[in-house]
Amino acid sequence: MKTKVLCGVLLMLIAQAVQAATSVYNVRDYGAKGDGKTLDHIAINKAIEAANADGGGQVVLSAGTYLCGSIRMKSNVDLHLTAGARILAAPASMKVYDESEVFGAPEYQDGGHTYFHNSLIWAEGQQNVSITGRGMIDGEGLTKKDTEKAGNVQGGSIGTGDKAIALKLCRNVTIRDITIYRGGHFAIIVTGCDIGTIDNVTIDTNRDGIDIDCCKYFTVSNTKVNTPNDDAIVLKSSYALKRPVLCEHILITNCIVTGYKLGTFLDGTYVPEKVNWVCGRIKLGTESNGGYRNITISNCSCMWSSGLAFEEVDQGRMENIVVTNISLSHVHHYPIYITTGCRNRGPKERTDVSSARDIYISNVVADDCDSLASIIITGMEGEPIRNVSLSDIRIQYRGGGKKVSKPYREQGTNYPEPRWAGPTPAYGLFARHVDGLQLRNVKFELMRPDERPDIILEDVKNYDSK
Repeated sequence: MKTKVLCGVLLMLIAQAVQAATSVYNVRDYGAKGDGKTLDHIAINKAIEAANADGGGQVVLSAGTYLCGSIRMKSNVDLHLTAGARILAAPASMKVYDESEVFGAPEYQDGGHTYFHNSLIWAEGQQNVSITGRGMIDGEGLTKKDTEKAGNVQGGSIGTGDKAIALKLCRNVTIRDITIYRGGHFAIIVTGCDIGTIDNVTIDTNRDGIDIDCCKYFTVSNTKVNTPNDDAIVLKSSYALKRPVLCEHILITNCIVTGYKLGTFLDGTYVPEKVNWVCGRIKLGTESNGGYRNITISNCSCMWSSGLAFEEVDQGRMENIVVTNISLSHVHHYPIYITTGCRNRGPKERTDVSSARDIYISNVVADDCDSLASIIITGMEGEPIRNVSLSDIRIQYRGGGKKVSKPYREQGTNYPEPRWAGPTPAYGLFARHVDGLQLRNVKFELMRPDERPDIILEDVKNYDSK
């Protein structure tokens, strides 16, 4: 009896070992070379298809450089880059990226939000998709331009890749531990995806870092994003799904955002970049057709970046936003910016009005803030921003501002960016069209004198300060 039991256990262990072995798919077994010269995406795609056909598994890239065009992720597959593995985006001249899909509807959003297949790594309509490991994705051959068109024709060339990772309408997404360098237009963009985790990722890129668009139940944690030329971590609610969809139930926590010169975050030299119109930044917007609801941002550190921006300008709603424990250092243009407007980048027949309410920001410290703009909270006449609370906040401004004589620009249909509105009339806080504004222990400091007053309120009701 004991012998039979032992034999049974042994057979079970052997079966488990065989199953474990067959669930790992080494791309070199499918023809990948990893020499940086051979196009390896064909072999990688074969391995992904095999894993998917077997019900799932881990597709492994061992140490080496894998020159690639489009890699197509499938359900139940973990693309795993071991330490020393590098996926290198092929140049556009090789024409190895998939053609972008046909959108078949008016494009109210940028091409980067409209087309996904013309990317280095992409998936659409898949489940249980993950990209993990200590390796690197290097988007050297990707474009960072906003020139995407149907059929992947960009500036007259065919076959250009524009995003490092693009996931659309996927469920149960994990991106963990990888490094992305030079991610193209978007290092990571997820659109219409439910339930996802982006954790312990390092990004040093030439445009946007992470864009989460029309998604719900997503967490971005323990992640470092260096974006000297655009936004770092962005929530959006574009019209990419051909209807307004809320971006909701999102947590951004324990992250670092910087605006150092491209590549200097990864090499450890940390060279501050010349100030662009925006760099770094944690942001909601601008695309905001559906809006944002139940968003928490906590325990984040931002250096040499623009401040926090919360923008609802495309007829959606922004509500239940909680921000706490944020440090900002060397802040470009403004520390905190909350606005609504009527850019209305969507179908003309919509009658919705952009709205914002219940925004709570606490425990924020900021130093060396640009004197251009104060904290800005601006709604619209007849549709004020409702219920904003600022507590335990200390902002240090550079000062040196001159008295502003002309009225500050109404947001209206303008693109929501304080740089183009000019200096705010107050150096510390400017609020207009707000119903319910509470300040608790909010302090402003100046590094040098400023001719403007610290606070100016226009059309602000139910103001409470202590």
